[in-house]
Amino acid sequence: MHRQTSQAVPIFRNPIVKTFRLHYNPTYREIRRKHVKARYKYRFYPTDQQKNDLARLFGCVRVVWNDALAICKNSDKVLKSGELQKLVITQAKKTEERQWLSEVSVVPLQQSVADIGVAFKNFFDSWKGKRKGNKVNPPRFKKKTSKQTARLTRRGFSIKGDKVYLAKVGIVKPVWSRDLPDDPSSVTIIKDCVNNYFLSFVVDIEPVQINADNQSIGIDLGIKTFAAMSDGSEVQSPDYSKLDRKLRKAQKKFAKQSKGSNRKNLTRLRIAKIHNEIANKRSDFLHKLSSKVVSENQVIVLEDLNVSGMLKNRKISRVISQQGWAEFRTLCEAKSEKYEREFRVISRWEPTSQICSDCGFKWGKLDLSVRSVLCVSCGAEQDRDINAARNIEKVGMGHRHDHKRTRREGKTAFVARPDDLSRITALPGR
Repeated sequence: MHRQTSQAVPIFRNPIVKTFRLHYNPTYREIRRKHVKARYKYRFYPTDQQKNDLARLFGCVRVVWNDALAICKNSDKVLKSGELQKLVITQAKKTEERQWLSEVSVVPLQQSVADIGVAFKNFFDSWKGKRKGNKVNPPRFKKKTSKQTARLTRRGFSIKGDKVYLAKVGIVKPVWSRDLPDDPSSVTIIKDCVNNYFLSFVVDIEPVQINADNQSIGIDLGIKTFAAMSDGSEVQSPDYSKLDRKLRKAQKKFAKQSKGSNRKNLTRLRIAKIHNEIANKRSDFLHKLSSKVVSENQVIVLEDLNVSGMLKNRKISRVISQQGWAEFRTLCEAKSEKYEREFRVISRWEPTSQICSDCGFKWGKLDLSVRSVLCVSCGAEQDRDINAARNIEKVGMGHRHDHKRTRREGKTAFVARPDDLSRITALPGR
């Protein structure tokens, strides 16, 4: 028989919980409710003439970006957007080397220069600590072989019926997979690495009010099991093995072919298509899962994983990068704002896998090969991932430990004694 113990709340330090919902200021909340931006992306098929016009447009946008970036790097300070536009657009059109800039609309060229200023601002704010998240690298020069984009504001495009007019490109007919909820404020023309063309519209929408089935849910992200939920369910990762085999075969073939040959260019396009197929498969999976999680729960709690640190492990770096944990977190955060939900992130140092979610007994660190644990205190058999997800939910909902553990204590690998008074927990306010 197992020894009967009193029911206790799992032990945690004072949780560092980040709540991503602007609900503290009702006035600002009402403003945000009317100004939630969303992107609607549609594919279109340009004619041969339009492909040439778009290639010219992408080239001009890229040249203006590179010219503006070169001026900024060679100057003592970042010039204002108006000064840069005068140098790389207005004056450049009068020169023989850049007179062909007049063949395209000036709107995307101006937006390209404006984006330079935004990129530098994000870079400086990041390194000064004014911008949250990971450090942002400075803007880089754009290549001809990478994904090409050109952004148009309302002055550069118009929608008439099921057709879209693009300045100095002509009329294109996108595949309207869904309706636009409102008039878009801008559109980005995209040509990806496999020569597919898209129109990406930015639209202001109101958050959708959907009743949540559950109050809260904790999610523990993994590799084989992509997500373990605090309600006991598990979501398996998509199977990329078939695409991985195709990719390795194409990459070996690419390495053996002559540099600059037509066959090598075709193989490069084949590799790009496989990468694109993997990305689309992952994106579809993450969008569907994040929509399901956010629509069914009022509070979503995730752990702040150190993904960049995990990628340094060569044995699992490829598998981790293929999962898309950061993209899933971004989607959950964005959709939480859209559906009026609360998105929370707990500290990565919380010992969520070291504590029984039923009785609060701490068994210490576990090897990654251990997938289930039999609690010596309450006798419950806990699945490692689901137990961690339940603890993540508890921390995210405000459970805490009154005793502040030291760094040394936080790294203990032995099983905690059930009579250790320092392990006793309590709910906030008790």
